[in-house]
Amino acid sequence: MSAADTIPSSESMVVDTPVVHSDAAKALSTEVIEASTNGEASTSKPVGDDMEKSKLRAVRQIEFYFADSNLPYDKFMWQLHTADPEHWVPVATVASFKRMRQFTTNGVEWVAHAIKEKSTALEVDETLTKVRRKTEVKEPKGQMERTIYAKGFGEETPDLQQKLEEYFDQYGRTNAVRMRRADDKKFKGSVFVEFSDASTVETFLNADPKPAWNGEPLLIMTKKAYCDMKMEEKGIKGKKTQERTDEHRKGFNAFRDMGKEGGKEKQDKKPKEVWLEFMGSNIRVYDEDGGTVKEEDIPHVKGATLKFEGAGEVSFEDIKKPLRERFAKVPFVKHEKGQDWGLLSFDKALSEDEISYVKENLKTIGDKEVSWSLAGEEDEKAFQIERAKNAAKRALQFSQNRDSSRGGRGGRGGRGGRGSRGRGRGGRGGRGGGRGGETGRREPKDGEEETGEKRKRAVEPDGGPDVGVRGAVVPSIASAKKAKTDES
Repeated sequence: MSAADTIPSSESMVVDTPVVHSDAAKALSTEVIEASTNGEASTSKPVGDDMEKSKLRAVRQIEFYFADSNLPYDKFMWQLHTADPEHWVPVATVASFKRMRQFTTNGVEWVAHAIKEKSTALEVDETLTKVRRKTEVKEPKGQMERTIYAKGFGEETPDLQQKLEEYFDQYGRTNAVRMRRADDKKFKGSVFVEFSDASTVETFLNADPKPAWNGEPLLIMTKKAYCDMKMEEKGIKGKKTQERTDEHRKGFNAFRDMGKEGGKEKQDKKPKEVWLEFMGSNIRVYDEDGGTVKEEDIPHVKGATLKFEGAGEVSFEDIKKPLRERFAKVPFVKHEKGQDWGLLSFDKALSEDEISYVKENLKTIGDKEVSWSLAGEEDEKAFQIERAKNAAKRALQFSQNRDSSRGGRGGRGGRGGRGSRGRGRGGRGGRGGGRGGETGRREPKDGEEETGEKRKRAVEPDGGPDVGVRGAVVPSIASAKKAKTDES
């Protein structure tokens, strides 16, 4: 058994059993449920139509990991999602999950291309190494109304999960097919199936002929009806199933756990000051116009901007790559589509050796030889002001999002946290997604300040604001916004 096999996978989690009191907890024992869209691993590579089907299944599985019905309830996935301000998650990490192993023989790049080609919910970055949602995470509503209970699936087989999903997909789109298990992990022969809409539930329950498995009719009902039936059998009285479920959903819940700390006290606290670390100076960010800084506070660092001329088609990555070995933070790139010139703004004044290094290692851009010079003072100053102003907007938004969901109380987590050996990693409530520290500051990423609205000018796409916020903690439930880019 490999080390990976001993780590709880991203598919296993404890979900909403309608339990309130300890006696109810005994009556309705914990049900360990597996949710997935794929079967067990295979070592053979698919070809032709099978390849297309494999791509669809791989994408469907990854979409499940990032879905509203899973992401905010899966502690490890949520930590991955919030670790980066732009919510990028390494494709290699997701591809390593247990139910993705059947696709690993094709390579991580194959998985990335499959996402790019087939997914409408996810996107990959330009390097094909990171993936994220296209839309903001929203708390699922009406899950109980969209979920059915079905029993009669017999003994578990290695490919049962995949067969179950294919079976239920014939009735409509499913968000998750969850195999119900006893305390000893043995399959109970029943499932909870969450459809994407309530109308599909009606279609399934009223299907003619009645749903059957291997020729035998299934016992089917809504999940609510099943839970109410069980509560009545056990003599559990009180609140309705939905109310109990909402209040006592087991496992990690990003909406609940990250919003608890502070409670009403949050409303009484004064807004925190937000500071932007820019070009070696700390600048106060004000909340007017969604985040702004005073121009007089913005330092003008002379000799920190280079201008190139004579370029062909400009690629940000082609510019940054040869500079990474020399510069701790690669420059921020500004280029207007259709022009043969652009600017590289560094975080400090450049020495003669550093300028020579740039000229020597970037002799061509877009297969054309370029000339280098220090940018004019006005161009340099205007670019630095633009960078600071746009970084301020991102800094304020980032800090507000973190404040709206600060906390993170740790605990067991939905499945213990993949990579934490089942102990529920990340419960310290102040990690800031692995960046930050006690003051809430972190080291900025490559080209951290974002600049420019949606217009012709292209700017370097990666990185978030370098912001320090007093008392800041974990990132929030924020939309996966694209960086302002216009790469030709």
